[in-house]
Amino acid sequence: MKKLVVLGGGESGIGAAILGKKEGFDVFLSDSGPIKEDYKKVLIERGINFEEKIHSEEIILSADWIIKSPGVPKKADIIKKINDKNIPISSEIEFASRYTSATLIAITGSNGKTTTTSLTYQIFKTAGYNTGLAGNIGKSFAWQVAEDNYEYYILEISSFQLDDVQNFKPHIAMVLNLSPDHLDQYDYNYQNYADAKFKITEHQNAEDYFIYNLDDEMTKKWLIDNKTQANIIPFSLKEIVEKGAYSDEENIYININEDKLKMKINELALAGKHNVANSMAAGIAGKLSKIKNDFIKQSLMDFEAVEHRLEFVLKINGINFINDSKATNVNSVYYALESMKTQVVWIVGGTDKGNDYAELIPFVRQKVKAIVCLGLDNSKLIETFKDIVPNMTETQSMKDAVNAAYLYGKKGDTVLLSPACASFDLFKNYEERGKQFKEEVRKL
Repeated sequence: MKKLVVLGGGESGIGAAILGKKEGFDVFLSDSGPIKEDYKKVLIERGINFEEKIHSEEIILSADWIIKSPGVPKKADIIKKINDKNIPISSEIEFASRYTSATLIAITGSNGKTTTTSLTYQIFKTAGYNTGLAGNIGKSFAWQVAEDNYEYYILEISSFQLDDVQNFKPHIAMVLNLSPDHLDQYDYNYQNYADAKFKITEHQNAEDYFIYNLDDEMTKKWLIDNKTQANIIPFSLKEIVEKGAYSDEENIYININEDKLKMKINELALAGKHNVANSMAAGIAGKLSKIKNDFIKQSLMDFEAVEHRLEFVLKINGINFINDSKATNVNSVYYALESMKTQVVWIVGGTDKGNDYAELIPFVRQKVKAIVCLGLDNSKLIETFKDIVPNMTETQSMKDAVNAAYLYGKKGDTVLLSPACASFDLFKNYEERGKQFKEEVRKL
C-alpha cells in the first residue's frame, strides 16, 4: 500500500486525507501547528492517523507521495528535506483532479478571483448544472471529489496551489489580471509569480479554453513569450473583441459561437469597472459551456457581493459603511477606490507586503477626505499620504478605527475598510478583520 503524507491540517489537508483514504492509500496527516477540534474529530472518525504541533521527519520522509497544503511555505525546512529526497509533492488541487472525470473551470488572478468564481458558480447553478464550488473557497475540492458526485467544478485557484501542480488540466482556465503580490514567496521576482499563475494553462490542449484579460500588461507579455495549446478567448474594457467579451460605456458584449449576449452595465449586480471585467469573464465561461443567455443575464443581475469584498454593511446617519477586508494588496484598493462615487474615509493598514502606494495617489487626492490607519506600524502610509490628506489618525484596534472614521464622516460619505495589507499584525486573518469591522459598525 502506497504511503501518502498530507502536510497541513486545515480544510485543504483534511480533504486530501479523506480522498487518499478512499483511494486506498496509507494516509498520515502532519501539521506543525494545532489542528481545529472539528477537523480532528473527522480524522479520528475515519481512522486517519495524524499529528499536530510537530513534523515527524522520519514518518514524512518515508512517504511515496506528499500532498502539501497551500498554507505550508515553499521555503519551510521540511519542504527542503522532502525535495532533497526527491519525494513527489503535489497540491490538493492536483491530487483531487486525478480522481474526478468532472469538467473543471479554474480561475486565478491577483484580484477578483473569489468574486468571479462565485459569479461563474451562480451562472452554472442557475442553468441547472450539477456543480461544485471549491479550491480556495468553500469546502475542499478533494473532500468533494471523495464524497460528492458533481459533473462540474468551479475552482478558485491561488498561485500557492498552482506551485505544486504537475498534470492539472482544466477545460476552461482564466487568468483575470496580474499585479505584484506575495512576492516574498517568489524571491521578490514578479516574473516567478506570473509563471506560477500561468501553470493553470500549462497542460491544456486544443479542446480547452484559456480566458484572459487583454488589458493586462503582464498577461500580454507572458502570451508573447510563451504559448498555450488552448483556444485563447480575451475580454477587454478598452478594445472591441471579435471572439470573447468587451464593453463600451453602456453595455457588455459576449460573442461566442455567433450568439452574442448584450447586457446593460447598469443592470449588473456589482459596481465598478473591475466587476464589469469579472462579469464578462464569468459570462464567457457560461457561453463556452452552452449556457443560455437568459441564465447568464439573470445570474449577473441577481448576484450578491462576496463577504469582505466591497460588501455593503450599513448606512448610519447617511454614511455608508463598506467592508473590503479582502483587499490585501494595493491593486485591490485601486479597484475599490475607483468604484467609489462619494467622498471616502479610508481605513487602511496592517502587515505591509512591500507595498508601493504611488498608484493610489490620484484616487486618494480626488476621493479621500480622511485616512484612519489600522496597524502596528503605519509609518509608510503616513509618509506617503501626509501631504495629500490633511486628516489622518492612527489606531490599533478595530473599535477605535471605526469610531474615528465615523467622526470624520458626514452625510453622503462612505467609510471604506480597504486595508491594502495582510491582517496578521492585529487579526488572525482578513475574515476576522472584516467581521470585527461589521460588529463595530453595528454598535455605532
